[in-house]
Amino acid sequence: MSSPSSATPLLPERLQVGDCLVLLSLREVHAPRARRPQRLTPKAMGVLRVLLAQPGQVVERETLLAQVWPDTQPTNDVVTQAITQLRKAFAAGAKGDAPAYIETLAKTGYRLVAPVQALADVEADAAAPAAAAASEDLRADADADADADVAVPALADAAPLPAAVVPAPPSRRLQALLAAAAGAGLMLLAMLVWWLPRGGQDPAGSEQERVVGSPERPYRLITTMPGFELEPALSPDGTQVAYVAGIEGRAGTQLLVQATGRAAGSVPPRSLGVPGKGYSDRLPAWSPDGRRIAFARLGPEGQCQVLLMAVEKPGVAREATRCDGTELLSFDWTPDGRGLLFGSMTGRQPSRGIRVLDLASGHWRALPYTLGAGDFDYAPRYSPDGQWIAFVRNPQMGGLWRMPAAGGRAEPLTREFAEIRGWDWTQDGRGLVFGRRVDSETRLYRLDAASQRLRDLDLGDAQSPTLSRDGERLAFVHRRPQFALYRISAADRQGNRESQRLFASTGRDSQPVIAPDGRQLAFTSDRSGSFALWWGDVTRPQSLRLIEGVRPETGQAPAWSADSQSLLVSGRDAQGRSVIYEVRPQSGSVVPLPVPSGEPLQAAYTADPAQLLVLLGEHGRTRLQLYDRRSLPWRRLAALDDVSQLRVDPDSGRVLFTRLARSGLWRADATLDPASVAAIDAAVPSLWRYRTWALGTDGEVRYLFPTGECASRLARIGGGLGDSACLDRDRLSSVNGFSIDRRSGDVYAALAVEDGSDIGFMRMPESTGWFSVIASKWLLHKGK
Repeated sequence: MSSPSSATPLLPERLQVGDCLVLLSLREVHAPRARRPQRLTPKAMGVLRVLLAQPGQVVERETLLAQVWPDTQPTNDVVTQAITQLRKAFAAGAKGDAPAYIETLAKTGYRLVAPVQALADVEADAAAPAAAAASEDLRADADADADADVAVPALADAAPLPAAVVPAPPSRRLQALLAAAAGAGLMLLAMLVWWLPRGGQDPAGSEQERVVGSPERPYRLITTMPGFELEPALSPDGTQVAYVAGIEGRAGTQLLVQATGRAAGSVPPRSLGVPGKGYSDRLPAWSPDGRRIAFARLGPEGQCQVLLMAVEKPGVAREATRCDGTELLSFDWTPDGRGLLFGSMTGRQPSRGIRVLDLASGHWRALPYTLGAGDFDYAPRYSPDGQWIAFVRNPQMGGLWRMPAAGGRAEPLTREFAEIRGWDWTQDGRGLVFGRRVDSETRLYRLDAASQRLRDLDLGDAQSPTLSRDGERLAFVHRRPQFALYRISAADRQGNRESQRLFASTGRDSQPVIAPDGRQLAFTSDRSGSFALWWGDVTRPQSLRLIEGVRPETGQAPAWSADSQSLLVSGRDAQGRSVIYEVRPQSGSVVPLPVPSGEPLQAAYTADPAQLLVLLGEHGRTRLQLYDRRSLPWRRLAALDDVSQLRVDPDSGRVLFTRLARSGLWRADATLDPASVAAIDAAVPSLWRYRTWALGTDGEVRYLFPTGECASRLARIGGGLGDSACLDRDRLSSVNGFSIDRRSGDVYAALAVEDGSDIGFMRMPESTGWFSVIASKWLLHKGK
């Protein structure tokens, strides 16, 4: 078997590629703004060697496979993964637009477009042999530490100067002085790196590398039972966390309390009482003094109570209020502990806005503040000083807002439309920690209101943060599911269905959209290491490939054209701005569309090729806009407000859509005439599962949702549970959407093959100096 090095011409050891220094033998890329060298895998370096041997020339995929993976039969995925790693290495540390290094030519191969320059090998000065030896030892130690993921001092952070900017040589005396100073500096650095990591051990003549072990996580998992632990609430002093867990042996959930100390894993949680059969206890909230917990008890047929319980008297609860038929219930305590603050409510006690319930009298008081007709305000909480109330407006695809505690003008804290997964105030009341859906995971962020800075807390697969009153302790839900693509066949005469996994991988697959031809499947996945758009023919597994040049969004699924030739995909450009791409998967063509204004969230084709439907977000509201795109700028034809998701029925031309602040499904004619708007179903889809519906055969609309006995049940909207089928009893479906082959009735869905969640606990990092400036729409609104 030949190696990549033998299959390509001999290359210099040190190369300058664009602004980066490449050390071939060490497999390192030194990007000018990266904190440390980027270590490449042997295969990625093999691909780079082939590209370096032919700079500026197109290298076909087949050539890369033959030279880097000889005598094997890998898929095209291995080349894609290697190219992805190379691009990340060259762009490491870059802010904003990173220069292009490798160009992709659809259906052909790749081309190294960055300039390449050979650099002379670094040789020791003849008058300083000791410095040269120390430098080699330092390089060996740095190499070992890089493998162990430990940062070491860099000998040279800056990239080599281009040939056209070489300074004049210094005098001989100055050269001698510089050489002596360099030798002394290198000797000192070598001694530090030699002695400090080793504790004084003598490594003379040794080539071994120490195994340091994985770095310690900044958090501990304080619950590790199988299944789901959700909705954590830290006690004010941070010593206990109340959370929701399943009830062994039957459906439903209960409230448990777990200590947060170091021995938490060895001490079993304490139950606050098991509700009756058919009931679930949810949404725990500690009173300000830590003595009581408010929670919701949900029962069959929409029954709902908000109950109060003394922590020291578990199982004994009194009713605070009824909440029957409500959806997305949310509440928290008032600062004095005498009332509860509720978000928008549906059901038998509806309220469009935020209200306070006085616990002694049972009296409701609506807060006066700015509220639009299509707004749903969720999870309100008072700031620690009692001066503000912050909340999530339209949690499915909205943002964080705040208003004065007594009411008044509500203002946005974040500017982007996003799926918010829980939040809490920091101790000083000037910042918030929140979870947000990003690509294929949910991450935690901290927003500082005073400095207008945002920090990624570097906690992936984390959501529902909750902080102690002193702000020093943080608990959250740690959930790391794996979703895979399945085709579930239409039922035969006996009602049986067959399930088949498609394009298997270890990544997270979601948003499967089958084309009208019943063969082409588009979906999003992180199977290549980064979140991307993929395409394949379901009858030919080997056809699967990544669509380059698209960074898709998870909020809205792609939409096929009627002729199965093109896709409309919502995504982000290099600056993080929302954009709609028109993609032709078979040719690899990717074109950003010139949507005139607003933040484009979703798009769909109409029966008229000259027209497009685009869902826009602007000033915290959404609007479905019909455009004529035959001229620039596109001409606006009609609009509907407060839409959250849309589909177009290709048979009738009707537009089907869901609302931001109400459950249910609506329809309108192809012109979006307001007089044509009518409700199809007033109850489903629910507010939170507003994306899990699809057009089926004969114009029917199907809804995918979980029930107590079936994790993924498919029902006809308007037909009720009686007209439904269980697609999978054990695996939950993704909330990001599914699709149906309108000819065969086969269902394409992303189902969880691994799932579950635990409660994580950690100390919050120091706030001083650990924010990173984000020049984006996430900055605090300053009355502009």
